[in-house]
Amino acid sequence: MTPTVLVRDLEKRYGGVHAARGVSFEIRQGEIFGLIGPNGAGKTTTVECVLGLREPDAGHIEVCGIDARRRPREVKRKLGAALQTTALQDKITPREALTLFGALYGARVEPRALLNRFGLADKADAPFDTLSGGQRQRLALALAFVNKPELVLLDEPTAGLDAHSRHELHDAIAQMKRDGHTVLLTTHYLDEAEKLCDRIAIIDRGQIVATGSPIEIVTTSTATPTVTLRTLQPANAGWFTHLPGLEGLDVSGNVARFRTTQVTTAVSELMRRLDDGGVEIAELRVQKAALEDVFLQLTKSNVEPRTPDPEPRS
Repeated sequence: MTPTVLVRDLEKRYGGVHAARGVSFEIRQGEIFGLIGPNGAGKTTTVECVLGLREPDAGHIEVCGIDARRRPREVKRKLGAALQTTALQDKITPREALTLFGALYGARVEPRALLNRFGLADKADAPFDTLSGGQRQRLALALAFVNKPELVLLDEPTAGLDAHSRHELHDAIAQMKRDGHTVLLTTHYLDEAEKLCDRIAIIDRGQIVATGSPIEIVTTSTATPTVTLRTLQPANAGWFTHLPGLEGLDVSGNVARFRTTQVTTAVSELMRRLDDGGVEIAELRVQKAALEDVFLQLTKSNVEPRTPDPEPRS
């Protein structure tokens, strides 16, 4: 099956800043694909090149089987986008904005349907400057759907929102997939990526450093697992002396935590020591690395100051 998005060897420079260095990935039809990375990693630059808002220096971009660099007007009819900020006139209402944007397209969704879908019916005629942050973001999503897009690009859509508004937007994004849309999502929230995305790509300093489902990325990483031990008596640091692969030992009260690169051997040896000492165990838990651990491991070597992506276009 032809991917909805195909990006190969994308290059983009801003003066001396190399924002995209051979970025390559593909997005399958009907999936939510996450692009995550630190500030200045190249997320927004990549999204804007796919959208046609910025011209790459090199590389191939295909959207819905169309060469996006050669036929940008055709591609734009396939796209809907909600960027980091949505700037509208203070007094325009959601109904008026949806009507205005819809007039730019031949095939469009009627404002009433979008107002209902994104929970804005009771704010349909409220001025934009009276809307809350969550309501403005829901309006941005509604505007992205005016032209019945096949691909929806969401650039950090929940940034700065409260927990309730984030939850509402998560539901709206999940519904996009159920309705058959393909979604490209950038986010700083790793829990959001784990919850919503079928696959993710981690980008750092303009390069893709890992791609796969959140579970695949975690299970194939070399990030060190964590062992938590809780005993009925105070923990003793001496129990852990010279355990194989021991890292980051932390002993507090009757709880001890450590990382080890040799989980089976270290835990077996620890159990023998505790048994010999008559120590009663209340809890012993081995936790594989989380996505956050893998993310930090893949990006921690780059410690120089980052140059942020250019300001996103509204």
